[in-house]
Formats: sequence, C-alpha cells, structure tokens
Amino acid sequence: MKTAVIDTGVFVAGVFWRHEPHSCLKAWLRGIVLPVISQEIFSEYQIVLERVKAEEHFQTDIEPWLDTLRTSALWVTAIALEEQVCRDAKDDKFIEAALAAGTQTIIARDRDLTVLEKPFGISILTPRAWLGMLSRAQRRQLDA
Repeated sequence: MKTAVIDTGVFVAGVFWRHEPHSCLKAWLRGIVLPVISQEIFSEYQIVLERVKAEEHFQTDIEPWLDTLRTSALWVTAIALEEQVCRDAKDDKFIEAALAAGTQTIIARDRDLTVLEKPFGISILTPRAWLGMLSRAQRRQLDA
C-alpha cells in the first residue's frame, strides 16, 4: 500500500463534502493509500474539523473519522526542515511528515503547497491529479 500525506483542506473537505477529496478518503478507508500524519497535522485536522462543523452547522460526527485516523494512519515524528520551504511556514509540517515517512506524495489543495516544484523529490498533487494516477481496478474500488 502506498503512503501519502493529506493536507488539512483535503481531509476536511473529504469529511464534509462528496467530491474528489472524499474519494481520497475513501481510498484510505478501502486500503489503497495509508495516510501519514504527525501530531501537529492531527491536531490541525481536529481543530479545523470542529471549526468548519460549527461554522456550517453540520451534524456530521467527526469522532469516527478521528478515531479511525488515530488507529490506522502511519504516525511519524516530523523531521524539522533547516529552512522554510512553503510560502506559508505552517504548511512545512506536511513536507516534514513526508520526509519522516519517506513518502513521495502529498495530496493537497492548498496553493502554498501546490505551487512547489517537487521539494525533496516529493510530488504534491491535487486530489484530482492523485486520483487520476490510480489504476482502473483501484478506481472501481472507489466506485463500489
């Protein structure tokens, strides 16, 4: 199974809406991809999920998502970068986690990440681009 770091925007959109980000989360739940997270990424997921749920008045229970992530993700201790890579320093945590796990992929919608040109050999793909790289059999798995 391949690993990937999933940025907060993709994770949160995948929980609350049913478009490409949701398909990325389905890929995780169906065993196609293993999310890589650090404590800092997990904390941001939790804070943003709670904020969006409150702002949008969603009834979605976010705890099952967080519980599943706690037990099924690949947890890493991020490798601190020597200097800032992203325009927004808060986004460096995704690259740090990818480096710690040795993963070659970050799935992101955040423009501060997607404008980077393969830092440290890590591909930063939009959900659509990442889904487009799946095999036909994997895409069928997502449609099932």
